[in-house]
Amino acid sequence: MERLYPQLRLENQLCFPLYACAKEIVRLYQPWLEPLGLTYTQYLVMLRLWETGRDTVKGLGEALWLDSGTLTPVLKKLEQKGYLIRARSEADERSVILSLTEHGAALQKQAADIPAQVGSCIPLKPDEGAQLYALLHKILAGLR
Repeated sequence: MERLYPQLRLENQLCFPLYACAKEIVRLYQPWLEPLGLTYTQYLVMLRLWETGRDTVKGLGEALWLDSGTLTPVLKKLEQKGYLIRARSEADERSVILSLTEHGAALQKQAADIPAQVGSCIPLKPDEGAQLYALLHKILAGLR
């Protein structure tokens, strides 16, 4: 077998631990999201809408780093569950406005403990979590 270039070793890839951590953290959410009938991506949409009350599909996609091809089926499912309403903007027919329903807003109370539950499973001290958060957002800002 040919000699492996050091830069191609798995242990030398920053992308791998980021990928593995992200996958495992998403898995941690499942037991708490399942009773709410939400997938992780649906939960992210709901987090944003609980924060804003309403948004455009474009604005939501930018906030969540998701393209419309990924977002559209997620939004359709949430609308079918009665958590949000999608409506064309009267000012700009190309824009779709997303609004929480009463049912969607009420779900927030059931989800309120999820961040603490998941956080308790992650072995970081609060200052380490804050440092990681800042570093990840620095990476994201550089990718925009």
